Amino acid sequence: MRIIVVGAGKVGTSLTAQLIREHRVTVIDQEPKLIENIINVYDVMGVCGNGASYEVQKEAEVGKADLLIATTSSDEINILACLVAKKLGVAHTIARIRNPEYETQLRFMRGELGLTMSINPEKAAAHEIARVLRFPAAMKLESFSKGRLELVEYRLPEGSALNGVRLLDIYRNARARVLICAVSRKGQTTIPSGDFELKTGDKIYVTAAPDHLSAFFQYLGVFRKKASTVMIVGASKMCYYLADELMHMGMSVKIVDQNEARCAQMSEQLPRALVIMGDGTDSELLAEEGIDHTDAFVALTGLDEANILMAMCASRQTEQCKVVAKINRRSLMDLVSSEGIIDSVVSARDVTTELIVQYVRAMEGAAGSQIKTLHRLVEGAVEALEFHVDRDPDLVNVPLRELKLRSGVLIAGIVRRDGEIVIPGGNDTIRAGDDVIVVTQDTALQELRDILRQG
Repeated sequence: MRIIVVGAGKVGTSLTAQLIREHRVTVIDQEPKLIENIINVYDVMGVCGNGASYEVQKEAEVGKADLLIATTSSDEINILACLVAKKLGVAHTIARIRNPEYETQLRFMRGELGLTMSINPEKAAAHEIARVLRFPAAMKLESFSKGRLELVEYRLPEGSALNGVRLLDIYRNARARVLICAVSRKGQTTIPSGDFELKTGDKIYVTAAPDHLSAFFQYLGVFRKKASTVMIVGASKMCYYLADELMHMGMSVKIVDQNEARCAQMSEQLPRALVIMGDGTDSELLAEEGIDHTDAFVALTGLDEANILMAMCASRQTEQCKVVAKINRRSLMDLVSSEGIIDSVVSARDVTTELIVQYVRAMEGAAGSQIKTLHRLVEGAVEALEFHVDRDPDLVNVPLRELKLRSGVLIAGIVRRDGEIVIPGGNDTIRAGDDVIVVTQDTALQELRDILRQG
């Protein structure tokens, strides 16, 4: 496909890096240095100018594109860029829109202005954090088939009961139907067989129905109930979206911020939250406000280093507290993730990029086996895809042990039409109407039959 990216900032650059693997990408930005940098690093065409300008879009040959993605720092420019692109004949447009005041107008904007999709990075990242707080034992949690099947990321700590244990033995002994579908160890990623042996420090990716996931983590002795009390440091837009969602889930929320004006605004917007003016890096303040009795601590200030330090401090003060930090810089995120310093980290840029890549992959899907859901794992090295199955004689009603799968591909779960969850074994079959979850190291799958070896 031909894709136009308007805005060469952090999100635009991250998107370009992901999309150039399979698509022809053109980047538009007003800053000559940003365009020069992105052309030098990636094999893309660059156009310098206002992405909302008709003339600039004509120069970039937007009319020949399949999709335009507007990711500048200005909501208004993003909306206008999509409107101009629509007039030039682009079928699909995506805009990054951050202003909460536009939330109520999104339906109008999509219909009247031709927006295919809009993304609020702060709201999307807040939703990601809320999912993790619902299942605190996980570093990250993804859902398939409207939550019927879930995939969690979990790191094996020192002294883990799984250290040195083969996957087959886990499946025999755990009183839960789960599947460990990917393992990341020291930068190497494996789609494991039953003989694979786990080691301390491994990041494992586990699929199961929600109740079986709970049973599996109880078997490990690390299960934690859904957080009921949450402390958030940093009264930002992301904090507003997160606190609002958590309170709708029945959680009690405390918000800490040094800025008096932000505290007053947050108190007005969220009257049910307890807002405290103070320094979130002050361990004495956190102790006074009950960090020892808090189920979850979330650091959302604008400084990555401060978020990391606060999260580490919270982890030391209470072992049972789930700790989450917002980190934007890739180098810091990689360091924190690889060393297991913090329970979970989130980046609005990465969440936004993943949602857009999901949409792009869904656009490519064939009508008969279309991608319904896509999640990227292990820094994008692995994809978990959900396909809907129609009648395909090469796949339907064939025992899985007889399917000749490509290397690096695993069928991780099947959701029947009636909602039954199948963690697949060799005797199970795929039926017409099923949703099938596939985990693969081949990040170019477009339809379900691509999992089969050719010839």
